[in-house]
Amino acid sequence: MTDLISQLRNIVGDKGLLLGDDISSRSGGFWQGGPLQAKALVRPQTTQQVAEVLKLCQQQQQTVVTQGGCTSLVDSHHSSADNIVLSTERMTAIEAIDTANRTATVQAGVILEQLQQSACEQQLSFPVDFGARGSCTIGGMMATNAGGNSVLRYGMMREQVLGLEAVLMDGTIISSMTPYLKNNTGYDLKQLFIGSEGTLGIITRAVLRLRPQPLSSQTALVATDDFTQVSQLLGYLDQQFNGGLSAYEVMWQDFYALNTGEHSHNKPPMPADYNYYVLLEYQGNNPASDAQHFEKILGEAFEAELIVDAVIAKSDAERIALWEIRDDAETEKTKFGCFLHTFDVSLAIGDMPLLIEQLHKQLEQAFQHYELLVFGHLADGNLHLCIWEEGMQRKSEVENIVYQEIAKLQGSISAEHGIGLEKREHLHHSRSPAEIALMWTVKKAMDPNNLLNPGKTLPAQK
Repeated sequence: MTDLISQLRNIVGDKGLLLGDDISSRSGGFWQGGPLQAKALVRPQTTQQVAEVLKLCQQQQQTVVTQGGCTSLVDSHHSSADNIVLSTERMTAIEAIDTANRTATVQAGVILEQLQQSACEQQLSFPVDFGARGSCTIGGMMATNAGGNSVLRYGMMREQVLGLEAVLMDGTIISSMTPYLKNNTGYDLKQLFIGSEGTLGIITRAVLRLRPQPLSSQTALVATDDFTQVSQLLGYLDQQFNGGLSAYEVMWQDFYALNTGEHSHNKPPMPADYNYYVLLEYQGNNPASDAQHFEKILGEAFEAELIVDAVIAKSDAERIALWEIRDDAETEKTKFGCFLHTFDVSLAIGDMPLLIEQLHKQLEQAFQHYELLVFGHLADGNLHLCIWEEGMQRKSEVENIVYQEIAKLQGSISAEHGIGLEKREHLHHSRSPAEIALMWTVKKAMDPNNLLNPGKTLPAQK
C-alpha cells in the first residue's frame, strides 16, 4: 500500500494526490450523499499521467474508479475504500475553439457550462444541455452518453463527438482526435468508450462538434386535455417549424402541480388543473420575424384544438422561470423529505399512456400510499418517473414493478442515465443474453482483470 501511494505521488505530484481526511471530507455524489470513500484520490493533469497511473494500478492489480462531476443518477461513479479514485477535476483545459471547422478540443474535466459559454463567445453553440450543466463534466457526459433537453434537434452526446482520446487499463493511449465528420476507416473505436461508464477505458480529451448559435429562441408553456393532443401537437409543430423545434418537454398534471404549488418557489404561469403541460422551444435565425411566426403557429394550434391554454415567454427571465418548473429537483425533497425513487426510461410515444395506467394499477396493489410523478423529453421517447411510497424502504419492489412493465412494452430501462450499479441486475429487461455475453467479451478483451470501474454496467456472469 505504501509503495503504491509513493509511486502515485511520483506520477501526479503532491497536489495531485489526496489521502485520509482530504478524501472523506468530500461528498460521494450529489444524489447519493455521504462521504467519498477511496484508498486514494488521484488527480492527473495530462493523458500521459493517466496512462502511467493506470499502468501502475494494473501491475499491482488495483481497481480504479473514474469520477468527473459526480452527478450520476445510477451510481456509475460510486467507489469503496478499496478503490483508487481517478478524478479528472484538474483536466479542465478548453484547448481550442476552431470557428472555421466549428469544433472544440477539450480535456475531460471541462464543465459543460464553461464549454457552452466559450462557444457562445465565438457565436457558436454546444447544444447538449440539462440541469447539471454547472457541475457535470464533458468526460462524464461522454462516458454515459448523456442526453438532455435538446436531443430532439441535436441528438445525444454521441452525436457531438468527432474524436476522442482514451487510456486503457494497461496504460495504452488510444488517440483518435479527428476533427471532421467523415472518417470511415474501419471500426469507429471512439464508440467503445462513449456510453461505457468508465468500464473499458478513461476518456481524457475530445474533439466536439459545435453548431451555429441560434439568433433567436422562442419558448412557451402550453396545456392540453388529453394525450392524443400531446402527440398530435408534436407532429404539427415539428412540421411547421421545419426542424427548428429544439425542445418538447411534457409534464403530467401531478408533476406540474407539485412544482408550482405550496412546496415550490416557482410561480404558476397557468392553472394546475390541466392534464398535460408542454414546455416547447423553437430556435430560429431571424429575430425580427421569429416571435411573430412562433405566435402564429401556436395560434393555429389553438384553433385546431391541439392546445387549450398557453403562456409565451417575453424575456429571458420568463424563459428561465418556465424552465425552472421543469428542472426543479428540490421541491419533491421539500414535500417528501427525501429524493424519490427515480426512473429514466424509453418507449414508443403511443405506449406512454398505457405504461402510466399500468404503473398506477401495480403501485396501488403493492402500496397503501404512493405518489407517481411523470415528466420527460417525450419527443425522443424518454420519460422520467418519480415514485414515493410510504417509508421509502421498498425500492426493489418499485424497481421490479417499473422494469417489468417497461419490458412488456419492449422499452428501455435506461434512456439517458446509463446503467451503473443501480440498473445492472435489471439489464436483462432490455438486452438479450447474447448481447450481454458480447458486452462481457469486449470488457474482457479491453480490461481482462476487471479493474476499471468493476461491478458497474454489466450484471455478474452466471
